[in-house]
Amino acid sequence: MTAATKTPPGGAAMRRMVRLCAQVATRIRRAPRRAAMLGVVAVAAAAIVATTVYLPPVVRSARADTETSAPGARVEEAGSPLRLPMVMAFGGVLVGLGLGGAVFMIMASRRRRGAERLATAPERDRTRPAAPTVGTLLAREFRAAMAELGADRRYNDGIWIDWSPKTLRRLLVEELPDARVLVVSNREPYIHERGADGAVNLLLPASGLVSALEPVMRTCGGTWIAHGSGSADRDTVDADDRLAVPPAHPEYTLRRVWLSDEDVGGHYYGFSNEGLWPLCHIAFVRPSFREDDWARYKAVNARFAEVVVAEAGCEDPIVLVQDYHFALLPRMIRERLPKATIITFWHIPWPNAETFGICPWRRELIDGLLGSSIVGFHTRQHCNNFIEAVDRFMESRIDRELGSVTLGGLETLIRPYPISIEWPPAALATQASIEVCRRAVRDRLGIAADSRLAVGIERFDYTKGILDRLRAFDDLLTRHPEWRRRLVFVQAAAPTRSKLESYSSLQDEAVRLAEEINARHGDDGWTPIRLVIRHHDQGEVYELFRAADLCIVSSLHDGMNLVAKEFVAARDDEQGVLILSSFAGASRELSEAVIVNPYDTHGMAEAMATALGMPADEQRERLSLMREQVRRRNVHRWAAQMLIDAARLRKRARIGVSIGGLGPLDAPAVFRTADLAEG
Repeated sequence: MTAATKTPPGGAAMRRMVRLCAQVATRIRRAPRRAAMLGVVAVAAAAIVATTVYLPPVVRSARADTETSAPGARVEEAGSPLRLPMVMAFGGVLVGLGLGGAVFMIMASRRRRGAERLATAPERDRTRPAAPTVGTLLAREFRAAMAELGADRRYNDGIWIDWSPKTLRRLLVEELPDARVLVVSNREPYIHERGADGAVNLLLPASGLVSALEPVMRTCGGTWIAHGSGSADRDTVDADDRLAVPPAHPEYTLRRVWLSDEDVGGHYYGFSNEGLWPLCHIAFVRPSFREDDWARYKAVNARFAEVVVAEAGCEDPIVLVQDYHFALLPRMIRERLPKATIITFWHIPWPNAETFGICPWRRELIDGLLGSSIVGFHTRQHCNNFIEAVDRFMESRIDRELGSVTLGGLETLIRPYPISIEWPPAALATQASIEVCRRAVRDRLGIAADSRLAVGIERFDYTKGILDRLRAFDDLLTRHPEWRRRLVFVQAAAPTRSKLESYSSLQDEAVRLAEEINARHGDDGWTPIRLVIRHHDQGEVYELFRAADLCIVSSLHDGMNLVAKEFVAARDDEQGVLILSSFAGASRELSEAVIVNPYDTHGMAEAMATALGMPADEQRERLSLMREQVRRRNVHRWAAQMLIDAARLRKRARIGVSIGGLGPLDAPAVFRTADLAEG
């Protein structure tokens, strides 16, 4: 009988060996001896694959065929499938031995000629150290890389490490010794305001960026450069506009930058928040781009670049540029500090290329960001959107496999770094028990002790979906009247950007809508919605979380939204339900939440009803999984990912210099393979 034609076992391995041999050929021109040595290894590996991977399955297949074939045909048929792998195996061994012998003869010949030249050279030349060759330097760097491999394995994946201030500090010591770390943001971590009585009050701003970065800076040290916006900020700095913070136990330096009212109006309120903010969020608010705002935006970015250079104190600092207020800053820093490692993190979504094309200065913004060593986003989708925008508007080289863009000879890596919170949160250390928090919040707000409590905690921003959750709560009380007098919704909202009409009108609309719903469903003894419009410090926020039965995060579009993660972290009793918008980046990580579409009013109302009726065991199971996710992927891991990538970039640059000025893209492929994995 005739055996059916089959794909030879081990074919994929053989094809890999062939590709490796092809790579050898491309390297012969640049380094013949190294290429020949690599060729010996490749051919020998091919022989091993042929004899150990390819041959045994074929032998087994041949034996099976001979057992089922006619007796007279066994010898002939058994020999045919064995002939090819045997020839390949022995041929590979012979070729490998031949190449090995050739390399040995070449090296011996070169060594003999070198000895003859040394014997005839003047005495001064005999004692002069030989210039290191490319091969010598590569070997040296390879040994160093192998020594660093253990550190890479320790730090590459947070699964194996409980990231904390201690492990992050260890990373800095081992991977970035003596590195100068600078953070640049518009918002400062500590604000000094002068009260009506003349006293100076210290405020911590309600900002996800500050909540994430402040614990990292306490660990890393260095300098945080930010706009000094407080009315008493100038009175609390030294002669160089610096301040040691936190005030009680200083661990890093805050460097304040002063801006005029015109600068703030054009840079912050104008281009940043009337232009870029609505452009990047799918909230259907028309972005406004004005020439005067653009001029202020450029001027403020240039001023911060000067401060960065002044504070760096070296030629190669690590600069962490934060958010959309400073899209031009990376390029400006790069022009002044070419050796700096610049990591820009874009905290808000990046829109698709067609939407981003609305901006008149789209090319200038992209060019500014591509001055970075790395540009980071919350999600892979935002990375892809950025790369598509670069592809459409810039003449550049894009490596989609590596996730990099090369513009003007500078390679920029595009990476997702999902931001998170400190674990355990510092605010949790001072919190009372769950029962005490529940009782305190209900007493303070005049809520019955047996009432269920839903909370929402946001800034008054049109991207947060505050009006949508109020309408959904109204729908819940309409369709499920059994929850009347048994449920209260507390919306804590901090005023923000009130100088902009789109923000002030949102606050007015929220107040009007809450009053309508209360009039429709409430009575003398029960007010279903409590709208608390003021700033809440972290202690108050965590107390509300611990007192709540459910937390509602209904963002219309959000890069991450740390409120969701803070609620999860606050519930050490593993009770309570998180209702989370599918349009928040946090929904990619906290999939055990009740995921909703905030545009679907009835659907969100039904999600609230489901959450209110969820059994305690199911709540515990969901929160347990989400708490483990937030614990493992905390803000120290977020910072560690960026700093590990920064360390690897600096190693690549060092290797490039050590082999004769080659840039990172020209370094051997062995040093580029997965050297910036997502982790």
